[in-house]
Amino acid sequence: MSKADVIFVNMCKDILDNGFSSEGQEVRPRWEDGTPAHTIKRFGVVNRYDLQEEFPALTLRPTAIKTAVDELLWIWQKKSNNIKDLRGKIWDSWADENGSIGKAYGYQLGVKYKFPHGEMDQVDNVIWQLKKTPYSRRIMTNIYNFADLTEMGLEPCAYSMTFNVTGNKLNAILNQRSQDILAANNWNVVQYSVLVHMLAQVTGLVPGEFVHVIADAHIYDRHVDIIKELIERPQYPAPKFSLNPEIKDFYDFTIDDIKIENYEKNPQITNIPVAV
Repeated sequence: MSKADVIFVNMCKDILDNGFSSEGQEVRPRWEDGTPAHTIKRFGVVNRYDLQEEFPALTLRPTAIKTAVDELLWIWQKKSNNIKDLRGKIWDSWADENGSIGKAYGYQLGVKYKFPHGEMDQVDNVIWQLKKTPYSRRIMTNIYNFADLTEMGLEPCAYSMTFNVTGNKLNAILNQRSQDILAANNWNVVQYSVLVHMLAQVTGLVPGEFVHVIADAHIYDRHVDIIKELIERPQYPAPKFSLNPEIKDFYDFTIDDIKIENYEKNPQITNIPVAV
């Protein structure tokens, strides 16, 4: 059985059984009909995935792995803040009439800073350090820039990556301030697991452990019944994941360089209501 399924089920049960409900409190998110979107949440959820053991894709329902990676590359490779550079439509609600989400996500990763070894952006600095100083404890990115928050269409949810090399293994921690568990949990897990695979390949390392830290892990009120049905579904073995071994430059990766085999999964859940 996929360990990602086990982790997901245990997390959801913990939120439903031991979480705090925002019912009766004033909340910002709204459903499309204007109704307050309440949640049940757990604070400080930490999930660990051994990327040497298996690829952490859910089988409880399909995760659109290539679409998720397209979004990741939009942020980390293209360093774009315009939805016109993205294949999917999930960012449309946060973009202006020109397609921009402001100084958010990819914009922040593309800003150049001065480092002891030159001027570069955060992504290039990570790659440089993994190649030149892999045992540094300062290899990280952060896109939660307080100076630019008022100019962001959406304040970053997954905002920081910390990379750490142990022997020849590239480990990483994703810090996330908030997460809609049904809509986005495995989406983000898959994205950043692929990022670890990609960065490991181009820096002469192997993927190690991916740790996902969620400050506010929540299930929306209109998602509770969906989650209850989802976590009772059959679980299947994790799919086999691989990258095109010919790619040696991070900026050369495309979604066509990803290979997913033997992905057995349950039916997709459609028309999930999304709070904005």
